[in-house]
Amino acid sequence: MNHKITKLSVQKKNHQRVNVYLDGEFAFGLSRITAAWLQVGQEISDDKIEELRNADGIEVAYQQALKFMSYRPRSEQEVRQNLIKHDVIGDNLNRVIERLQYNGYIDDKRFAQIWVENRNEHRPRSKRMLAYELRQHGIEQNTIEQITDGLDEYDLAQQAARKQVQKYKKLEWIDFQKKLLGFLSRRGFNYQTSKLIVDQTWEELRSEEY
Repeated sequence: MNHKITKLSVQKKNHQRVNVYLDGEFAFGLSRITAAWLQVGQEISDDKIEELRNADGIEVAYQQALKFMSYRPRSEQEVRQNLIKHDVIGDNLNRVIERLQYNGYIDDKRFAQIWVENRNEHRPRSKRMLAYELRQHGIEQNTIEQITDGLDEYDLAQQAARKQVQKYKKLEWIDFQKKLLGFLSRRGFNYQTSKLIVDQTWEELRSEEY
């Protein structure tokens, strides 16, 4: 069955959407990009209406994903979970993900690189913990290895200690050792590396006093 488009109007509360009237009555809303080719007086079939509404659902989901990613970089797994939360499933979900990947908005290798760089700058931690965090975000093992293999565990531990040591510099040796060892352990460093950094840091602090 065919229907005639009798009116197209931009929604008052959302200027990115258009109300479509068929045969004199409101029928449905569409995103402006989906409705761009429609004209008053045009006739469209029931199949075409279903196609338009499905395309609109994909466009709405795509815009939702872009909004979700605007706050910080996201992995593919995070985007998928967010879309599912908004009832985007099945083929529509995969089409949105593919479009995001094609346009360069989803790139798990780039996400992993940014994640590691941010951690190293602000909250350094061990390669093991970095790998764990990336796996939690759905990053594949081979990508994790590519991003973390060039990192030096000793340098990471040293960076972590430097960001924390000012809090402990006035402590006596026993308490200083306990506190810094505990801190480095929570950041994922093994005892051998942590003990080496603690001893070295202590010596550096003592040398500054003389």
